[in-house]
Amino acid sequence: MADPKGFMTTPRQDWPRRPVEERVRDWDEVYVPGALLPIISKQADRCMDCGIPFCHEACPLGNLIPEWNDLVSREDWRAAADRLHATNNFPEFTGRLCPAPCEAGCVLAINQPAVTIKNVECAIADRAWAEGFAPPRPPDRLSGRTVAVIGSGPTGLAAAQQLTRAGHTVAVYEKDDRIGGLMRYGIPEFKMEKHHLERRIEQMRAEGTKFRTSTAVGRDIGAAELRSRYDAVVIATGATAWRELTVPGRELSGIRQAMEYLPLANRVREGDLERSPMSAAGKHVVIVGGGDTGADCLGTAVRDGAASVTQLDIYAMPGAERDEDAEPWPTYPKIYRLSAAHEEARELETAPAADADARLFAASTLRFTGDADGHVRSLHLVEVDAGRRPLPGTGRTLPADLVLLALGFSGPDRTDGLIDQLGLEMEPRGTITRDAGFATNVPGVFAAGDAARGQSLIVWAIAEGRAVAAAVDRHLTGSSRLPAPISPYDRPMTV
Repeated sequence: MADPKGFMTTPRQDWPRRPVEERVRDWDEVYVPGALLPIISKQADRCMDCGIPFCHEACPLGNLIPEWNDLVSREDWRAAADRLHATNNFPEFTGRLCPAPCEAGCVLAINQPAVTIKNVECAIADRAWAEGFAPPRPPDRLSGRTVAVIGSGPTGLAAAQQLTRAGHTVAVYEKDDRIGGLMRYGIPEFKMEKHHLERRIEQMRAEGTKFRTSTAVGRDIGAAELRSRYDAVVIATGATAWRELTVPGRELSGIRQAMEYLPLANRVREGDLERSPMSAAGKHVVIVGGGDTGADCLGTAVRDGAASVTQLDIYAMPGAERDEDAEPWPTYPKIYRLSAAHEEARELETAPAADADARLFAASTLRFTGDADGHVRSLHLVEVDAGRRPLPGTGRTLPADLVLLALGFSGPDRTDGLIDQLGLEMEPRGTITRDAGFATNVPGVFAAGDAARGQSLIVWAIAEGRAVAAAVDRHLTGSSRLPAPISPYDRPMTV
């Protein structure tokens, strides 16, 4: 503990964002470049080195947060990078994309603003790359065993890196033309620039991991054939089966899924397209769904130049403070949070009728109406109570030329045939069934990440990848020294 009074003398200071008017004109990350390092050591000083660090419990990776906070406060960046990478393969991803349940579990957060754990993590990761503290770590020898990992999101990449470093020969199969899964085509550039992803992929290649892109297992290669080629298979395809909105008028053109819209915007940034065929430029946009995917659509539509953007959230507007009865510390509370996209929408007044920033809370879609050509022009909504029951006399209509559905995902997509060809057992909720060792009903086939857990956070995805790697290593060799931070049945802390 570098400064025993740091939490009393130093106020919380977050990584500053660039001015809204500046950042909405480009697709660069929203934060001021270089502005984190001058403040981060003092912010790390705020860590209390408490006797029982509940931040460990709140993070499924088991990140050694007090240890690397202390090292950063002393500016021992190499040691901090070693401690950070001991539990997390991709801290530059989580430092940008994770909603930081660790901060909700920070002991300081009982009665003060939490330590900026996420910012400290990001600073260590970026400094590690700048100083050469994250070199490739190829295995000393090969085991002679082979593993296929299907899916290249955070779960698949974490599993592949762990298994490669353990000495197994690993090939990652990805149906898209580039590696990264939703980090590549779902996460907008302004949240995480893709050079962070490219850097890790090159590290993994140098370690020996093989990548097979544009290969949908079950369609481009038979699932049984793939299984016969490898000693083990890890299914980490994610939960990409999107939920639908079954209301009158859904068949109108101009009503699209969020994960149809976001990949096209990312492909423009990759140089594949000059302009997205689903661009929001000049359109009245309504986003149905109040989660992170909806916020990503919001920030993207603002940068597209939409005439207006409104986001509908079926839940009531949360308060600014934790409800200690319903969500006591150290659980992750549902409070009013202002993401970068919502901050932009508020300052630019993209939705004049909204309750706050661009959001309409406690709002449920009733139906869509369109023009003579069958294109959506209006969304009709009603306010609802806590039980999602319509409140009489609260109906209203929003102009809508483009509607984006961001209602979450129910499980893995089955259209490629992978699940049916292998004969995998499924849970009633649409996810892959597995046992306590991540194994499916098919010998040698394991399932991890959102495909088996259901839609979750990036930290849980990486933790699943690390844990399934240990299970596969044990299956192949009889034992494993790889860390297994979670079991398939672990869940976030709740009351």
